[in-house]
Formats: sequence, structure tokens, C-alpha cells
Amino acid sequence: MINLRTITKENIEDILNLSVSEEQKGFVSDNSESLAQAYVYHDTAWPFAIYEDDTPVGFIMMGYYEAKQYYTLWKFMIDQRYQNKGYGRQALLQGLDFIKEKFNPDKIYTGVALGNSVAKGMYESVGFVDTGLREFGMEEMCLNFYPAPIHIGNKVWIRDHK
Repeated sequence: MINLRTITKENIEDILNLSVSEEQKGFVSDNSESLAQAYVYHDTAWPFAIYEDDTPVGFIMMGYYEAKQYYTLWKFMIDQRYQNKGYGRQALLQGLDFIKEKFNPDKIYTGVALGNSVAKGMYESVGFVDTGLREFGMEEMCLNFYPAPIHIGNKVWIRDHK
């Protein structure tokens, strides 16, 4: 069972030792770089270790991008040894749940490295759409949580009308 856990002094080395294949390294930040960014942006970054039961299998970081004033799926990786097992999709859904439960935004954005069709397909499968924006070697994608109900994992989100 996939679960997200806080990164602590007890598990940081395990997370730093996770990696993607050589072919994927151009698509994904190194976890040490991501954790350095999480440290610097500690008020607006929420990093998590991804575990399958008690085995660390990946890393995900959600954030708030102040310059554009929106929430993001900022970093995401599954170790090469654990790919193609459905862990990425499960972890993604849990990361989206975290943002919805904590902040209840209308939308969440992510960037996908140009040419990373596997990641793009996974994001599309949960409702992300291409915004058409290309910058810094990335294509921007957006998931609208509203106005229609959205199913994330076993939850349904419906906007509270004020």
C-alpha cells in the first residue's frame, strides 16, 4: 500500500539514494536538489517520501508558487526499481488529496519536461490538461478541481458555495 511520509533524519538517506534511470535524468530533478529547495522554500514547499508499505520508492513535493499565485505539483519521482507498478499514480492521487484537504484551491499546476510522454500521460489520466504554456524546457499542465466534482482516489471533491 502506497503512503506519503514526512522526510526526517531517519529516512532522508533512503530518499537521497533513490534515482531514476539514466534516460530519465533529464526529466527529473535529483532528490538532493529538491530537498535543498524544500529547505529554502520551507514555508511554501511540502516534500514527502513515497513508501510502499515500509519500502521507500519515491519522492513527491507539492508547493505554492508565489510568483504566479498558484499551487503546484513541484517535484515527483519514482525510483527506477519501482516503476511500472502503479505506485506513481497512487502517490500522485495522495499528493492531490493533501493539497485539496489543506488548501482547497480551485486548480493545481505542474510542469512536465518536454518529451516526457510517460509523465504527461499519467497526469492526463487524472485530469490534468495542457495549458499551452512552454517555458524553461517544460510544458505547463493544470488540473481544475472545480466546478465539476472531481474523483481523487476514493474521495469526491465538490466546491463549497459561499
